[in-house]
Amino acid sequence: MAGAEEMKIFGEHDQATLAQIREVARGAERAALMADGHVGYVMPIGGVAAYRGRVSVVGVGFDIACGNAAIRTDLRLSGLADAGGADRRLEELADEIQESLSFGIGRRNESGEAPVNHPLFEDPAWEAVPGHAREGLRQKARAQLGTVGSGNHYVDVFVDERESIWVGVHFGSRGFGHAVASGFLALGQGAPWGRRVPEREVLLSLAQPLGQDYWQLMLLAGRYAYAGREWVARRVVALLGGKELELVHNHHNYAWQERHGGEDLIVVRKGATPAFPGQQGFVGGSMGDDAVIVRGTLPGLDPAVEQLQQEALYSTVHGAGRVMSRTAAAGKRRRRTGEVLKPGAITREMMTAWLRRKGVVRRGGGPDESPHVYRRLPDVLAAQQGTIEVLHTLRPLVVVMAGEDEFDPYRD
Repeated sequence: MAGAEEMKIFGEHDQATLAQIREVARGAERAALMADGHVGYVMPIGGVAAYRGRVSVVGVGFDIACGNAAIRTDLRLSGLADAGGADRRLEELADEIQESLSFGIGRRNESGEAPVNHPLFEDPAWEAVPGHAREGLRQKARAQLGTVGSGNHYVDVFVDERESIWVGVHFGSRGFGHAVASGFLALGQGAPWGRRVPEREVLLSLAQPLGQDYWQLMLLAGRYAYAGREWVARRVVALLGGKELELVHNHHNYAWQERHGGEDLIVVRKGATPAFPGQQGFVGGSMGDDAVIVRGTLPGLDPAVEQLQQEALYSTVHGAGRVMSRTAAAGKRRRRTGEVLKPGAITREMMTAWLRRKGVVRRGGGPDESPHVYRRLPDVLAAQQGTIEVLHTLRPLVVVMAGEDEFDPYRD
């Protein structure tokens, strides 16, 4: 099993995060921690772990196949202006996105264009869900396909360094993935599907039926998340009146069968983006910071970088990484009355001032997602020590999220 001396850690982290990845490494063959890492359930966000023939249920996480998708359009920033000017058009666009897409927990996607009859709903993998729960989960999944959720999930419109307009989205497999993760966390601890059990490490062997069932449903959740993100991103492109020129799309809460060091391994990335040489990824900053399109550094440039890429298991960051919890940022309020029980460190005025300076039009979101609670993305990228290169820098124009009072257990 991996030891601390075999584990590559990018960037600087608190002791709790380091303790989590060290504990994960004890049960894995290899492990690494990306520069945006912070504490998660059992395995830290930004953690990567490789296993022989086993998959970690809490490693993949509750938001199976959460990820980012970005579309470069044929539009230019100058082309967004209408008779009222570019600022007015961006305000209108923010309203259109908020009104035509579904944000928040448990929302139904009532758009007639939503892919609720996607072939994935007839996939044989559904048979791995216990019979008493199967149809209910399938119907929930249909209703939520193409919904964005809440928390740190978003729909953004960006402009790059060449004035090209991009659409970016971040969310996962919603209630479907959450139910699969919860169900197999229970089954792996000897409890029935649907019973709540402690969030602890559960490693399932792919040589056993239970592991195979989980793997097939994880793959299905991956298809589900891809379908939802692409539909939402393309819906926004249509609202813009543009055409799709390029799609960059990755999961960052997922497991893959890969070959590393001449060995076939199961690589679990929890809040980490695959970054093999030449592979592109979309990495967000925060609602008030630039995002980037990156790719894994190409081989032949620097042997030291190639070594680092191997140690990272060809992975990179998925975002800037939180430095403040939601409660610390926004405080604590009584849910029914809104009474402030504990004030937060970040005020709405602080968040609004940051976005105003950046020129971002915002709908939804709250102080718990303010740029103040995140690292700065350029610092995080630099800490990846040349293992990735930035292809495009994306400045946010419009950010749309769920309302700040929305609670969502399906977020990563």
